[in-house]
Parts: sequence; structure tokens; C-alpha cells
Amino acid sequence: MPSTEPRAPRSGGPSRDLRRDLYAAATAALLVTAAALIGRHIQDTDHTLRVGWPPLLASWGPHLGPGTPTAVLVAAAVAAYGPALAARLSWRALIPAAWATALAWTFSLALVDGWQRGIAVRLTTRHEYLQVIGRFDDIPAALRDFTHHILLHSPDNWPAHVAGHPPAATLTFVLLDRIGLRGGGWAGTWCITVGATACVAVLVTVRALAGEHLARRAAPFLVLAPAAVWMGTSADAYFAAVAAWAVAVLALAVTRGSLASAGAAGLLFGLTCYLSYGLTLVALIAAAVLWLGRRGVRERPALVVALLAGVAVVPAMFTLAGFDWWEAYRLLVTRYRQGAGGVRPYGYWVWANLACTVLITGLATAAGLRRTGSVLLRRGPAEGGTLRLALLVTAALLALLVADVSGMSKAETERIWLPFAMWLLPSCAFLTHPRAWLAAQAMLALLLNHLLRTGW
Repeated sequence: MPSTEPRAPRSGGPSRDLRRDLYAAATAALLVTAAALIGRHIQDTDHTLRVGWPPLLASWGPHLGPGTPTAVLVAAAVAAYGPALAARLSWRALIPAAWATALAWTFSLALVDGWQRGIAVRLTTRHEYLQVIGRFDDIPAALRDFTHHILLHSPDNWPAHVAGHPPAATLTFVLLDRIGLRGGGWAGTWCITVGATACVAVLVTVRALAGEHLARRAAPFLVLAPAAVWMGTSADAYFAAVAAWAVAVLALAVTRGSLASAGAAGLLFGLTCYLSYGLTLVALIAAAVLWLGRRGVRERPALVVALLAGVAVVPAMFTLAGFDWWEAYRLLVTRYRQGAGGVRPYGYWVWANLACTVLITGLATAAGLRRTGSVLLRRGPAEGGTLRLALLVTAALLALLVADVSGMSKAETERIWLPFAMWLLPSCAFLTHPRAWLAAQAMLALLLNHLLRTGW
């Protein structure tokens, strides 16, 4: 059976590196603590954070539920046997196993709150997409009229999430309704089922660009991510999966020289940008993929042409239908400032958002990012796959930081940044003692889900 432990770094012993990993994890924990304490003070005195349990949009509410036994069982099984199984299974078996386990983990966490609150009503509240299904009986007319209802003072203004996203997000649920999958139960199941494939897309990408060994090492961490607490409660799980598959198919295109894959990747990137305005930043991850696969691109420059042609399809369709993406984004910025975004203090959220990221990616990822930095800064030669994975993770971190400083993501990043957070998790492939780190990841997710009632 292949070893599940990485080689010791060339500089410093394993115990020294482990201590540094623990320091990184402790620093991340202190960041969360500071965000909670300072955030509570700001909320109690100024009432400007607009969240119930800073830095998360949540409220204190210890509880158990029908999903608790399964969640504990999945967590224990992955922490105990995940690394060995990921190393031993054939790749064809590992892919469906990862998806099925991620699906079980996400569903069980969602069901801690029961079927009704945990899944069925999440997308039916007054802020959500299912509130406007009836207004899309005439889809072309709704698209032409979409921008007229974004601002708060506009007639019949859209609910927050409909106004805050391009119409492909809402159209997804309209089309589900049209084919008979009506109501919050089907919508929630769709988001969880599709969202759970995001971990598979990341695995495919890491294997294509950095090698199968590192992909196998990352697999248990992608499956058991604390992000599953929010992957099971919001449409952002679906957005994360579409974005992840866009990157994965592009990675396959540049490593295999496939024009069809490049075109398909372009289609998915175009769709990604019409699911969420902020996901245009996935272009930074795509740029890293193109750079890492530059040899394939040089050998077949038509890949870029196919990619760009694919990217143009979805924007062209929506533009011809009468939806102006740029005008909608301009109005969204105004709408954002009219609401909570105009009240929430940038000076707090610009760093507290990073505390939210710690909570969705876990302390293991904080240690993994430390190792990523070590790979990039190492003076000696680095193994090709290791350096390539470090660059991919760094591109995702850069995208997340750009989103942070933009000021358009003040709070609620525990769900908004899921598409970026998924790409930080592979950094855990660099860690030693994976079972202990996986146990810490699982414990964090279980505590969050059982102690808090999340807003999404």
C-alpha cells in the first residue's frame, strides 16, 4: 500500500515542521477568537455588523437532530480510514467514493436541523430564489426587465439573493420547477447533490496538474471539509461546483490538448459568471491553470481560441435576451450600499472575513497554507507536483483576498466564498499526521453545526 505520509521537507526535521503547523493553526484560532470577541463588542455597542454570532451569520442554539448519528459516523470513518483508502483505491473507484462520502457528510450535517429547516425551507425564505418563481412565467420578458427591479426603491424589487446575482442563478430554480422538481425540498437536494461534486472537480484538477499522489492525499480533506456545514444550506454550493468543474475541465483540456474540453470549460466559465458576479474572480484560478499547462497551450494554441469561444456563448445568449450584465452589476453595487452592506464596517470585516474562511476550511488548512508558503519560498529545488499544487492554491488564495479587499463581501463569506475555499483545501495534502488533522476538521464542523443555528 502506498505511504500516506509525505516526505519530510529537506530543511528542518518533521517535529520542527509539525510545531510550525501547530503554530499556524493556533494563529488561525486566535484570529477567530478575536473576530468573535471584537465582533460581539461592535454588535452590542453599534449594532452595525448585522450578524447574530460574529463573525458568522448565525445564532447560538445547541441542538441535536436526526442527522447527528450519521454525521458522527461519517466523520469518524473518514478520519480513521480515509487516508489509507484514498491511497489504496483505484482512481476510478476513488472518484465516486469521494462524491458519495461528501454527499453523505453534507446531507447528514444539514439534517441535524431536520428535513424541514435543514433543507426544505432554506431556499424559500423571503430573501431567496424560490420567492420569485411565478414572476418568470415569461422568461424572455423577465430577463429584459431584470435590471428594473434590482434597487430597493424600484417597483417590486427583487429579494436580496435574486437582486444580488445574475439571472442564471434564479433561472436554475425556475427550470427545476418547470420540469416538476418544485419546492424547497427539490431545490435544496439539487444544491447539495451538485455541490458535493465540487470536491471531485478539485481532485480531477489536482491530479491533472500536480499528480495523482497529491490528489489522493487531498481527497479526505476535500470530503470532510467544514465547509459542508454551508454547502448543505445555500445555493452557493451549486455555484461552487459549477466553478470547480470549469477549472477541472480546463485542466484536462490543457494537459490532454482537447479542443472540445477547452470549449466546454469556456461554457462553464461563462455560466459561472452568470451565476454570481463575484465568481468572475475564478479567472485568477483559470489563469494559473493556463500557466501551469502552458506547454500544452504552446503546442496547441487553438485551445485558447476554443476556450474564449466557449466563454462567449452564455454572455451572448443573455445579452441577446435583453439582460445587461454590466448595468446589473452597477445597480447591484448601489443596492448593496442601500442595505446591510452600507452599514457593516469595512474595517472589521476586511479581516473578520478571513476568520470566516478559517471556519469553513478548518485549522488543517491554516497549517496547509503555511506549508504552501514554505514550498513557494524554499530555496532548493522543489518537486514539480508539489510546486504546481502550491501555485494552484496560491491563485485561489489571491482570488479570495481580492474579493476581500473589494468591500463587496462584508460578512456572510462563510457561504459566499465557498467557491474559493474549496481550492484552499488541497494544501492539506502537504501535511503529516493526516488522521489527527482530519479529526480536528470533523470536530470543528460538528461543533459549528450542533452549537449554532446558521442563517443559511
